[in-house]
Amino acid sequence: MTQPKFFSKEWADAVRDALVAGPSEDVKAGKLQEYWDFFELIKSGYPASWALGCSDLPAELGESPAYLLVEWGGGTVAGCHIIGPDDPLEATYVLAMDYSDWKALHDGYDAQRTVMYRKVLLEDGSLLEFFKTIYFFVECLAVIGAVPAGYPELANR
Repeated sequence: MTQPKFFSKEWADAVRDALVAGPSEDVKAGKLQEYWDFFELIKSGYPASWALGCSDLPAELGESPAYLLVEWGGGTVAGCHIIGPDDPLEATYVLAMDYSDWKALHDGYDAQRTVMYRKVLLEDGSLLEFFKTIYFFVECLAVIGAVPAGYPELANR
């Protein structure tokens, strides 16, 4: 079975399934139970949505900019799909990364460092409100980064 292309409908569906499943048991074993209790507390009432963008998506993958829209509600992912540059961009938080940073995250670069070193930037939404739940976001970003996807190698990058 081939991997879905990065930023495709199939990839977004796989992201939704991975977020619903949550972090793996191996990941959970690396942190205190209290941390995961807090994660579940945030998840249980999280009302926001994220538009996670790729500002320089390669032409062979779609139109740039494109966004993965993740909508939360009722303690789970209520929606997860790709929106293109001509679609309305309505999300609680709009964030963006370059293609190379998405690929690095997929290749194992740490999600916490991705946020801390400003490889993902909040473009719209309340910074204070966003950072109140940053650990939840970071763990979800790690889950998203681990979803198998085909990332074409680009000579000019």
